[in-house]
Amino acid sequence: MIRDSDTIGYLETLKHPVIARLSLIQLISYFGTWFSQVAIFSMLVSYDADAITIALVAAMGMLPAVVLAPIIGIVIDRIPFKKLMMTLLIIEIITTLSFMLINSLAYVWALMILIFIRSSAASMLFSAEMSLFPRILKGQMLKNTNEIHSIIWSFCYASGMAVGGLATYYMGFDTAFMVDALLYTVALFVLIGLQLSLEEKQHHHSNWIMLKEGFHYFISHRKIVHLVLLHAALGLTSFDALVTLLADFTYKEIIAVPLAIGWMNATRALALTIGPFFISKIIHKKTLHYFFILEGVSIILWSQLQFDFYLGLIGLFAAGLLTTTLWSYTYLLIQEEIDPKFMGRIISYNDMFFMLSNVLVALFIGYGSDWGLSLETITIVLGMGFIAAAGYYQWFQMQYQE
Repeated sequence: MIRDSDTIGYLETLKHPVIARLSLIQLISYFGTWFSQVAIFSMLVSYDADAITIALVAAMGMLPAVVLAPIIGIVIDRIPFKKLMMTLLIIEIITTLSFMLINSLAYVWALMILIFIRSSAASMLFSAEMSLFPRILKGQMLKNTNEIHSIIWSFCYASGMAVGGLATYYMGFDTAFMVDALLYTVALFVLIGLQLSLEEKQHHHSNWIMLKEGFHYFISHRKIVHLVLLHAALGLTSFDALVTLLADFTYKEIIAVPLAIGWMNATRALALTIGPFFISKIIHKKTLHYFFILEGVSIILWSQLQFDFYLGLIGLFAAGLLTTTLWSYTYLLIQEEIDPKFMGRIISYNDMFFMLSNVLVALFIGYGSDWGLSLETITIVLGMGFIAAAGYYQWFQMQYQE
């Protein structure tokens, strides 16, 4: 277990051999995921999918973390990390290649199944990593690792979406899926060289008893429950369906849909990437609610600029600047409260609530648009959700004297 001072930076953190290799794996696999994400949504638009279908496909990518959370937690707490990671990467390779079999909207049900399977593997892989980090790191090293993870995700989101949009536009959907599978394969070979020395976790109880123990631990620690709900508020930034609908309804006369999706997400993710370098040093427990308010205001500002593609990019950039830091800092607050014995199970419950929030937001965007709400109004509602979260956090501070 590594403990450190508050002055250690990102580069020093990356000198840790496990963090360095896992970060490289994240860089490769996340880039591939977002590279093919543009292809999936562009494919749906080309098949004339309606708003509800697009929202359901977006939700399907988030659903596994919701419905499988108890099982994911037990698997993480039972199976050795490296063995589990290798299995999950292989599943992601197979399902990604299978996307090439979808050639019309008639097979959207098969696409949803494949997305569910791949997202199940991705959710388990993510939860396994976030459960591993608190076992080998503490303090500033753990905080930095969370932020590095978020920065990598954001960078890959930006570059993957941008390059994926260009590749999809010029080379087609199948090429994007093949490149994605190849990148997962490279990540698998990088994983083979991972050297990880951990004390084997001993669990002598049945899966059912472990499930009950984890659930009882979760509901009996109210402070953790409130922090999990606060972290779930970041699901309000689940803009995939909103971006796709903006590209389809508002911008397609200006720019091709794949390019619009790619550049909008790339702009937002650029903000997600650079935000922590400026904000990480000033966010703490006493100022957190101000950043929730600023996030809400930024999203509302974006809603007022969506009428123009280029002004919308500026608004989307502003809406993304705070998101990464809010995500990583609220995650840190949860990690610090969990008994290591229950780390995998409680992290899975946290991811369940976060992804449930994402699912509900995706469905709200799709059904709200279908019911006649403007995309501007939908965006304003999402921004107001962050202002409400700021009030919730202030109540939390008073209850627990933070």
